[in-house]
Amino acid sequence: MEDRIESIFEGLRQKSSTKQAIFRNTKEIFEQLRSCAIKIVDSLKERFSGVDASVVIEYRSYNDFEFHIKFSGDLLIFVMHSNIITLPDEHELMRSRYVDEDFRRRFFGHIMAYNFMADSIRYNRLNDPGYLLGRVLINIDNHFYLEGVKQLDLSYNDMAKNKIDEETLRLFIESAMIAAVNNDLVAPEVDEIRKITVKQKLEEQQVSTPQKVGFSFSYQRKPNVY
Repeated sequence: MEDRIESIFEGLRQKSSTKQAIFRNTKEIFEQLRSCAIKIVDSLKERFSGVDASVVIEYRSYNDFEFHIKFSGDLLIFVMHSNIITLPDEHELMRSRYVDEDFRRRFFGHIMAYNFMADSIRYNRLNDPGYLLGRVLINIDNHFYLEGVKQLDLSYNDMAKNKIDEETLRLFIESAMIAAVNNDLVAPEVDEIRKITVKQKLEEQQVSTPQKVGFSFSYQRKPNVY
């Protein structure tokens, strides 16, 4: 009986305390990311004010764990997951010396950036896809690891060296916006939309919905053991 209580205590002491600390780290960084987003949006709105007032650029807070950036036809959704995760043992990060040196470094908070067409949300087109542009993993040391589509063109896969700062967060947001802007909509093939059902017509605000193509995720890198 006492042995089981001791095991429970040790599990709570090692894991739960670690996860609570990581959650606090991640929440603080998410708020910093939110502040960066507001500054970027304000800067772009000011620059566009005398150029083209019809181009909509706006920041919107959805809740404590989500905010949106809308710019023209694109919508970026930034989400902080409320749970702390770990990764499969075969993931390159889990094979690093840095993680191996401290058991607590096996756990991460994570923040994700998704790209949707703004009209998909506006018109409630439930079948329209969104695309994960990238995610930031945060650990007990406030170090980060970034995974994302190749279009982000960011190399931050050495968690031992990566400490979060405002410049990094700003770069993450700006790169996600550039990736979204540069990935244009492609109409579906005619054969895909040649025939539709009445149900499809009634459920969809737009029968032929173009989709973004070309996003390629960069997580399939060769292992980098350091």
